[in-house]
Amino acid sequence: MKRTSVAAALSALALGALLLAKEPAPPKKDKGGWKKLFDGKTMGGWKVADFFGKGKAHVQDGAIVLEEGKQMTGITYVRGDFPTMDYEVTLEGKRIAGDDFFCTTTFPVGDSFCSFVVGGWGGKTVGLSSIDFEDASRNETNKSKEFKTGQWYRLRIRVTKKKIEAWIDREKMVDLGLADRNVSIRVECSRCKPFGIATWQTTGAVRDVRVRALSEAEKKGPGEKIDTRK
Repeated sequence: MKRTSVAAALSALALGALLLAKEPAPPKKDKGGWKKLFDGKTMGGWKVADFFGKGKAHVQDGAIVLEEGKQMTGITYVRGDFPTMDYEVTLEGKRIAGDDFFCTTTFPVGDSFCSFVVGGWGGKTVGLSSIDFEDASRNETNKSKEFKTGQWYRLRIRVTKKKIEAWIDREKMVDLGLADRNVSIRVECSRCKPFGIATWQTTGAVRDVRVRALSEAEKKGPGEKIDTRK
């Protein structure tokens, strides 16, 4: 083999090793079945959602900071391994500045998608968008909750064929049966599909994003006894 060929082969091997070193390892499940989707250090597995006038998204102090945009700033999970049914996802979010939603989460429901709005419509609205074509400000999942700037809140969303449930900290905010219901998202959140998190004219942060498959018993029963802090 000519020297030039050997040199080219070595260069290719070195480049391949460098690229592999830069790519974060795929997430692994822990003993509880939870799989981390964010490693607290890089944006590996995520992309910045392509919203018009979006702010920057970057990692700072173990969280992904979503800076205020003209309207929405968001991130989308892109590894392609997010479940579509019979799962539970959890994350922590906080409002850093602004007065609207700071960690609205879009997630799959079978072949469709839905968004859990957290602090929308002026800062207090919580609920699902959309149910039977009505958004969180108008459908039966609508609730009002005060959110303190700078405080972390734990979100948990559980999706089964029978219902969507959602909690903020230990307070159950959504318990919606899905029989004969139309589940969809507002068009603004479509760039967060299949799973993503967004803010509206607000700076927010998210961390400790995890997902797990439900057991057969959990698919049939209530989810109040699951402690996501473990």
